[in-house]
This record gives sequence, structure tokens and C-alpha cells, in this order.
Amino acid sequence: MKNIMARPINVFSTKPSPLSTWVVILVLCILGFYAVYFPRSNAPFPTPLNSSNLQTLFLSTSSNSTIASYLRALTLHPHLAGTEPAADTTRYVLSHFTSLGLQTHTATYRALLSYPLSSSLTAHFSDGSSVDLPLTEPAGGPGVVQPYHAYSPSGSVQARVVFVNYGREKDYRELGVNVSGCIVIARKGGEFGRGAVVETAEKNGAAAVLIYGDGETWRNGFERGNVMRGIGDPLSPGWAGVEGGESLGLEDSEVLKRFPKIPSMPLSAEVADSILSSLGGAPVPLEWRGALRSKVSHVGPGPTVLNFTYQGEKKMATIQNVFAVIKGSEEPDRYVLLGNHRDAWTYGAVDPSSGTAALLDIARRYSILLGLGWKPRRTIILCSWDAEEFGMVGSTEWVEQNLINLGSKTVAYLNVDCAVQGPGFFVGSTPQLDSLILEVTKKVKDPDSEDVSVYESWAAADGGNNIQRLSGVDSDFASFVQHAGIPSIDIYYGRDFPVYHTAFDSYNWMAEHGDPFFQRHVAVTGVWGLLALHLADDSILPFNYVSYANELQLYNNRLSNLLDQKTSLHPLAMSIQEFAFAAKEADDELKKLRLQETADCSVDMRKRALNDRLMLVEKGFLDADGLQGRQWFKHLVFGPSSDHERLNFFPGISDSFTRSTSISEGERVAAIQHEVWRVSRAIHRAASALRGEFT
Repeated sequence: MKNIMARPINVFSTKPSPLSTWVVILVLCILGFYAVYFPRSNAPFPTPLNSSNLQTLFLSTSSNSTIASYLRALTLHPHLAGTEPAADTTRYVLSHFTSLGLQTHTATYRALLSYPLSSSLTAHFSDGSSVDLPLTEPAGGPGVVQPYHAYSPSGSVQARVVFVNYGREKDYRELGVNVSGCIVIARKGGEFGRGAVVETAEKNGAAAVLIYGDGETWRNGFERGNVMRGIGDPLSPGWAGVEGGESLGLEDSEVLKRFPKIPSMPLSAEVADSILSSLGGAPVPLEWRGALRSKVSHVGPGPTVLNFTYQGEKKMATIQNVFAVIKGSEEPDRYVLLGNHRDAWTYGAVDPSSGTAALLDIARRYSILLGLGWKPRRTIILCSWDAEEFGMVGSTEWVEQNLINLGSKTVAYLNVDCAVQGPGFFVGSTPQLDSLILEVTKKVKDPDSEDVSVYESWAAADGGNNIQRLSGVDSDFASFVQHAGIPSIDIYYGRDFPVYHTAFDSYNWMAEHGDPFFQRHVAVTGVWGLLALHLADDSILPFNYVSYANELQLYNNRLSNLLDQKTSLHPLAMSIQEFAFAAKEADDELKKLRLQETADCSVDMRKRALNDRLMLVEKGFLDADGLQGRQWFKHLVFGPSSDHERLNFFPGISDSFTRSTSISEGERVAAIQHEVWRVSRAIHRAASALRGEFT
């Protein structure tokens, strides 16, 4: 068995290896024996399931066709959050968990969502002609919501057009054109989200914003999305929006600052081309031209004038999270969470149903292990979130409602959103989980190569085994990491797929382009499920804080290259050194305890105590005051920065660079130094948590 696990197992039914065929035959024989001799018994499988053969069984019970069938069922109709079709999808997921004999429940919230009523766009060209531009997709069908930006204000604007590239602040500087009162058109790109595009346009005096995707294919698709600032229900910031609970009014200042003041709308690349190709004015800056696929040579303003109207409504809607619980046998009060959101802008084959299909298959495969007598050491919860597309609303409300228990009892949160977008393995995590990710990816067969593991294929790609960090607010891990301080992982195959948030994101697109044989779905499910098995069953949690210390040192080095000598990084360097010492001590303790695999009660108590310290470290990086102006975000190492192009870590320090541009030199140095001290204190708290001792 050890030799079997030393190399990747082919878990795909399309091209089975002789080894996996024999493993599948063995599993079927075991299941048959169990069914014959224990038909009505709850007795466990007579041969003990150890970690190695448990993982083998999990991988060997994969099925491409089963995952495909789940995806087909999930994409039969659009299921926008807060609508009746979304409720049908909720019932489907709940029924699946229940049919497997899993303990299930739901959590219901009332939240402010946003829906379109009508929109129109007319272009008036310099030759006197006018045309009503199409705002629908040929792939649209019954129930497909018209293209819109959720939480955009209603409004009508008639104005000249200006092209602003990606809509970043640096683009406005390079543009050198006054956009005040104009309608700006931006292309989606880089790390700049649509909400930031609208906010930046508003700051520069624009009257409205139109955003299009500048891809090579599917140029008649409209990318829907939300433009709200922050995440979670805007009417219950910091607490859960439960029925009968406190709710702010729409005119409350805390609510109003969450929404943009100028209307916005998605465009297709085809519609954008018809406008941009008619612009005059200054030529497009050379810096913008490299990846520009649109038919644009000048930036405006005008002479083309657009007449743009959008009418929408914000209204309260009921959303539901669905949970399946597998109770732990030895540490039922320690939780491993696997989460994926369920709602979609349209059919959502990639986003999010590829991840939902994977979650359903993990439930099926775990139920097989339960039938063979497996009981996880710690409790596993499968989480199906609602209303993620409106700003991670479902997961955020649940985190806010369960913050104390999450903070003290949660081992880790494992997120999968768009499980499969195309080729290439990608993963983000908090750094103490890096080693576990590398170990697990060595055990799963790569979906696109023969006799190669995910790890090997990933290592050979550009950037090698690059693990990203969770500073963005683009999926449900955000509230777990940035508000609750929970160690987390985010997994997906492929990136930047061309039908993102459009009506073309259908089962047919997935079957023809994204993953024709559903091999990548199986790979994601394998990695996701094995990560959870380790975190739920390993007697000592597989956390490596030496990796975290190395990452912090790297950030310190990068930061020193940005700062002048007036700002001292000595406090930061000292706290990182302290954290590194604590990490080394914990690693040595962990290795010694692993050698003591006995039933000795005192050893078990020492393992439990070490695990508690390993779990709590991430919460040390939280600061009660949060980021300045965005207090909900508490994490001082990973979180959204107002200037993410400069730093994707230490968001408070990054923000201080931006804020300090309009103040005196002395105030600038003091502001940056204060944020350096805040991060230093956070790292010191984390080191103290890892040591588990008072000062």
C-alpha cells in the first residue's frame, strides 16, 4: 500500500491505468462483501481503515460521469440569488445531502439584493446617424437576467465618451484628458475589479461607466457583476441579517457609502468596438496598446455621444445556506469546512456549478467511506453558500453570526468557487497550509498529462509551484480569512475563462471547451477531498509556520525596497524574527509528538494543546480596529488594499502610501510608521499564540 501511494493514482474513468482498475475492483468487492454480510448492520468494515488506504479508496471512487450528471442538473436553468429558480437549486443540493444519509440543515437570512428593471443605450455619431445598441445576448433564454451591474444606481446620462483603458488611477494620469461629465468606457483586466473601476471613475468626475471584456472570443457576451463596496449584506454590516434582527435603513450613511453614485453597465466587446472605433481626440497611449484587442485608436472625448439609461431596484430577498455535517468521533468540537457558493448570474456551469458539482461528489464519496466504517477524527461540514455574486453575502452573514465559535473551533476553511475554468492548476492559501498543498497534489493524477501528478505538471508550468495569497475579495474565503482569521485555501483549474458571468456559461460550453471529459473536475475534487481528510484525521494538524515566517520575511524585504530611510522597519524585522523562533520551536515539538503515536493519554493531551495553538495563530494577525476606513477587514497581513498594484500584502501599510499623498512630509512618515507598528504588533500576537504562553 505504501508503494501505491508513493506515485499518483489514475482516478479518471476515461483512461484507467491497470493499477486504478485493480483498486476499483477491490473497492467493489469490499462493497459487495459489506452489503451481503452486513445488510442491516451498523457494524464497521472488519478491516481497519488507516490513512493510506482511506485516501486510496477516496481517490478510487471518483467518477467523471457522475460529476457531469450533477453539473447537468445544476445548469438546467438560471438560478440568480433570491429568485424561485435559485430556491429549486437549494432544494436539489439539500436533497442530495439528505439522500446520502448526511445530517443536514439550512441557515436563512434576509439581505438587500439588487435587480434590473430596464436599460437602453443609443449612440449618436459625428455624421448625424444614431443607433440603438443591443444590450442582450444571443445565448439568453427563459429566466436569464438582462445584463446589469448589481447595486448600480438608476440614472440617465447623455454625454461624450472617453476610453480609459482599465480604469485605474494611473490610466487617468496617462490619459491626460478631463473626463468630468463624460461617460467613460473601460476594459476589464488585471486585478482591478469592476467596483474599483466605478469608484475611480466617480472620483475623476465621470457621469457613468461602461465596462467590457476585451477577449479574443465570445465577444458578444455581457459580463454581469456587482459594484458594491465591501462584502456582506449592506443593511447588517458586522452582524447577521436574520429575520426580526436589526437592519439599517437605505438612507443610513453607513449604507449609502457602500453604493456608487454614478450608474454603470456591462457591454459586450462587439458593442464596445462599435463605440470606440468612432472616437477622436488624442491617440491611445503606447502603454495601452500591447494587449488591446478593441478597434480603438483614439481616446476621445467624443465626438460620439451616448444616451445611457438604467433603471434598477434594490429589495429584500431571502437567501439560504445549506450544510451537511459529518460528526467527528474524537474531536467533534473541531471543524473542517469545505465551501462553495450555489447562486449564479445565469446558468453558471463554471461559476459556480463546477464547484458545486465537486462538492456534491465529495459528499457522495465521503458517504461511501462512512459506509465502510470511517469516522473522521474531527467534524467535517460541507457548506453551500447563497448570494455570493452579490458580494459574498451568504458566507459573510454566516461568519458574522458564528464568529466566536468559528474563531475558537475551526481548523480551516477550504474554498472552491469556479472549480474548472480551463487548463492549469491554481491555488491560493494562508502560508501555514503550503506544505500540505504540495503533499496532496503529489497524490492526485494530473488531468491533462499521462503518468504525471498534479504537483509535477504544476511545477513545470510558468512560475512553478506558485501558491497565491488570499488578499482579494473575489470569493467566499474573504470573510473567513480577512474578518475571522481562519486558515484557508482556494482551489481552481484555469483562469480568465471567456464566458465569465455571461449567458454562454452553460453546460454545453463546459462539455465542449472547459473540460470535455470532466477530468479536471475529478482532479479538483481529489485535491479538495484529500486536503479535508488530512485536516480532519491527522492527529497533529499539518500546519507549517516555518513557511509563514519565510513569507513574512519576504514581505519585509520587498517593503524595504519601497520605503525611504525615514521609515524604520526595525519593529517589523524584530517581530518576524520572534515569529520565526516560535515557528521553529513549534515545528520541533510537532516532530517529536509525531514519533509518539501511542494511546497514552498524556500524549493525546499534548497533541490537543499543540493543535489548539496551531489553530489560533491566524487570529493573531487580526486587529480589532481593522483597516482605516474599512474597519470590517481585520487582517493586517492579507486583505484588500486601496493600492494593490503596489503591494498585495500588509494592506494597512499599502493604504498609508495612498493616504499620505495629500499631507505633509512629517505626517506622511508618521502615518506609514504607525501602520508598520500595527503590523509588528499583530505578528507579535501571532507568535505569542503559537508559543501559547503569557509574556
